[in-house]
Amino acid sequence: MSPAPATRPRIDAAQRRARLARRHLLAPEHRAATAEETADAVVALHASDPATVHLAACARLRAPDRTEVERALYDDRSLVRMLCMRRTLFALGTELAPVVASAAARPIAARERRGLVKWVRDGLDWDEARLAEVTDLALAALAARGEATATELAADVPELRATVVDSPGKPYQATVSVNSRLLRVLAAEGSVRRSRPRGGWTSSTFRWAPGTALADLPAPPAPEARAALARRWLAAYGPATVEDLRWWTGWTLTDTRRALADLGAAEVTLYGDDGTATPGVALPDDLDPVPTPGPWAALLPALDPTAMGWKARDWYLDPALTPRLFDRSGNIGPTVWWNGRIIGSWAQRPDGEIVWRLLSDGGRAADDAVAAEAARLADWLGDTRVTPRFRTPLERELSRP
Repeated sequence: MSPAPATRPRIDAAQRRARLARRHLLAPEHRAATAEETADAVVALHASDPATVHLAACARLRAPDRTEVERALYDDRSLVRMLCMRRTLFALGTELAPVVASAAARPIAARERRGLVKWVRDGLDWDEARLAEVTDLALAALAARGEATATELAADVPELRATVVDSPGKPYQATVSVNSRLLRVLAAEGSVRRSRPRGGWTSSTFRWAPGTALADLPAPPAPEARAALARRWLAAYGPATVEDLRWWTGWTLTDTRRALADLGAAEVTLYGDDGTATPGVALPDDLDPVPTPGPWAALLPALDPTAMGWKARDWYLDPALTPRLFDRSGNIGPTVWWNGRIIGSWAQRPDGEIVWRLLSDGGRAADDAVAAEAARLADWLGDTRVTPRFRTPLERELSRP
């Protein structure tokens, strides 16, 4: 039986910020040595924008270096990209991949496949047998090359060059090739994987290589996997609310509650800085206070997993700042952090200069720490220029020369 609200463990916002600093490797003394450690710390790194993986990892590395991230992604392949939670692309450790496949990725891949079948049927009059034939030809061509761009595959398999006009007559009408749509579905299913991009590490034009199909991963049953993923998430992001976990995973409320019950989550009361009390959940062994780290600042990229880790963000983000830091689809831009709160945004100008604006006053200590982090970021970026895929109002303003 759950304890009465008055007797539930109480965890305040300051303690949540202390956990965030330590567990997300943002306080300098808690930074990591490897890219794999940075992904594990936040469960998975957002990968919808290719630059975010590198920027988010390097913000948490003691010695930030893009080649360390490339090693994990492309040489050792110890980080894998997977379309999973909330139908979002993430980069996560190979040990966690089977759990995430069962808990989140397989249902999404199945929906993507159903959408593709309908798309080719309506747009090209292909039945499933014809689609399967083209798919086999594409996979054979990729296996023969070992690695290929989408253009190279289309040269080998002419059927991939067929196109469909989506949303005809609408302002957003687009002509889409079978190639791009099929590769997206095959990637969601794990049959192909993104290899090194053409150009630099910020490029989204990937080469493709044969992958490991989700169906071939030794994954636990879905209920067991959801409980395991909920445990990993709470270890990194808890204590939190049930709705936070439901939003982050994209699960139904029923599946979320079942996962929490299966892992034996403890009910707690979360207190905001204004004294507001909210029901929450935590791992049973995560109820004792953790030490508060020393003062810290961080410059995190657009779509960083910490900034996007919770649905309810009032304990680390003033709601008044939201319109300037998010786009209209709910994607957060680059953020400046001070002691567990978002206090501003940053951007890179065409000449490479890192600029920032603080929207909350953290005092002289915050100013100096943010300037030091900006210099650290500029040093490892070197000549690389980074523009977020999803632009936000303040980032656009700051990036102007």
